[in-house]
Amino acid sequence: MIPGGGQPDMQQLLQQAQKMQQDLTTAQQELAEASVEGTAGGGLVKATVSGSGELMRLVIDPKAVDPDDTETLADLVLAAVRDANSAASELQQQKLGPLAQGMGGMPGLPF
Repeated sequence: MIPGGGQPDMQQLLQQAQKMQQDLTTAQQELAEASVEGTAGGGLVKATVSGSGELMRLVIDPKAVDPDDTETLADLVLAAVRDANSAASELQQQKLGPLAQGMGGMPGLPF
């Protein structure tokens, strides 16, 4: 990679950067298309989020609805959404983590 002058091969560095950019774009697209589910209350509330963390669907079992206790229902909804977002974060780490590590070896990139 380093010719006789001691300088890195710029063409090779550019090719590596372009491949990493393509891999990153592909991973981001896969995340946007993926979905993960989080649950709370033993499945009474289910939240589905995209791999990028966007809430896509919320399902509430009628058994979870008590007009005299809406606070518990709100807590279950929050817990389900947080559970789904945690799963989305794990998926993001699986998809994007290796790419960030790969960029760490390139000069001038802050990874």
